[in-house]
Amino acid sequence: GLRGLARLLGRAAQRWGRLPQRAASVVGAVAAVLLVLVLVNDVVLRRAVAVVDSAFSSRNDLDFPGVEQPDAAGRSGSPQSLVAWESLGREGRRFVSTGPTADELAVVAGAAAVAPVRVYVGVESAGTAEERAELALAELERTGAFERSVLAVVTTTGSGWVNAAAVDSLELLHGGDTAVVATQYSYLPSGLSFLLDLPRVEEEGRVLLDTISAHVESLPEEDRPRLLVYGESLGARGSEHAFTTLADIRAHTDGVVWAGPPHSNDLWRSLVERRDPGTPEVAPVYASGLVARFSADADGLTQPPTPWIEPRVVYLQHPSDPVVWWSPDLVLTRPDWLEEPRGQDVLPTMTWYPVVTFWQVTVDMTNSKTVPDGHGHNYDDVVLDAWVAVAAPQGWTDADTERVRAVLEAHGS
Repeated sequence: GLRGLARLLGRAAQRWGRLPQRAASVVGAVAAVLLVLVLVNDVVLRRAVAVVDSAFSSRNDLDFPGVEQPDAAGRSGSPQSLVAWESLGREGRRFVSTGPTADELAVVAGAAAVAPVRVYVGVESAGTAEERAELALAELERTGAFERSVLAVVTTTGSGWVNAAAVDSLELLHGGDTAVVATQYSYLPSGLSFLLDLPRVEEEGRVLLDTISAHVESLPEEDRPRLLVYGESLGARGSEHAFTTLADIRAHTDGVVWAGPPHSNDLWRSLVERRDPGTPEVAPVYASGLVARFSADADGLTQPPTPWIEPRVVYLQHPSDPVVWWSPDLVLTRPDWLEEPRGQDVLPTMTWYPVVTFWQVTVDMTNSKTVPDGHGHNYDDVVLDAWVAVAAPQGWTDADTERVRAVLEAHGS
C-alpha cells in the first residue's frame, strides 16, 4: 500500500540522497503521496478539482465595494457589450469598472488622451477556452480595439484577477490609446489553481494568445496595433505556455512583460539554466541581454549595458520571491541561488537543508504578498518601468515616467 511505497522511496532517498534515516522517511512519505496523486490525476484528482471549483463559485457573484456597471461602449459588460455584465465574475466586473480617469490620463497625454478599451470574458460568459477567445475577439472588434496603437493580452491568475497597476501603467503610458483583453478560466484562488489545475491556465493562455495574434497578423501591417503580452504569477505560466522559444515570441508579439514567473515555467527555466557564465541564478544574463532581461528593479532593466533589440522580453523576479524559486527539487537538491552569493533581499544566513528548505519556501509562498513592494511576490513598483523598457512611445523621457508614477500613486495603483 501507500505505506510500503513510502518505505521503498525512503530507502531510495537514503541511498541516493545520502540522507539520515528520519529525513529519508519524510521524503519517502511526501514522494509517495505525490506519486499517487499523479497516477490518479485523471480520475480522482480531476473530480476533486471540479468539486473544489464549484465550492469557490459562490464568491464569483460577490462584488468588490464601489464596483458599478460601466456605461462606456469600450468596456465589456456595458449595455452595448456582447458579454453580459453578470457573467464577468467578481474580478472581471472590477477590471472593467476601474482604471485611470479622463483627468488622470490628460495629465500625461494632454488633449490627446482617449478612453481606454477594456475587454473581459468570464468563465460564465462561454463554456470553453476556444469559445471565450472567440467572444473576446468579437468584443475587441466591436470596441475598435484593433484601431488602437497598443493591444495587450493579459492571462489572469486563478479566479480571474488582473493586476490593476500593470494595466493602469500601460494606459497612462499611451494616453489611453490602448486596448487590454483578459479572460477568466477558473473559480479557484491562484494557489489552488497552481497546485491542482495547471492544464487549464496553460490552455487558456495559449488559446487566447493564438486567437488574438492570428487576427492581428491577418491585418495589413500598417494597420496593426502593437501587440503586447502580460502575465503575473500563474498568469505568467499561462501566457508563457503559448510560446516555445524567444524566436517564437519575437515572431508573434511586439513585447512581453512576465512578473513573478513560477519556477516551473519551461521557457524561463531554460533561459536561466543557459545563462551567461558568471551570472547568478537570481539575476541571470542571457545572451548578453540581447532580447530577454531579468530584473528586480528599474536599474536592473538597464543591465547589461549592451544592445537590447526589439521586441523585448522582461522577466520581473525578486530574489526573495518564493513563487519564483519554489520547486520540488528543493527536497533533495541545493539550488544555485543557495550556492551563489544571496540575492539583494535574501538573508546571507539562509542555507539549504534537505527537506527543510522545501517546506520553508513552501510556507513563504503563503505570505509572499504581505511584504512591501519591491520584495517577495509584489511587483507593482516596477511594472511601469518594465512597460517603459518594452513599449515606451517615441520620444518618451524619464520625466514622463515620473509624471506617470505620480499619477499612479495618487490613483492608488
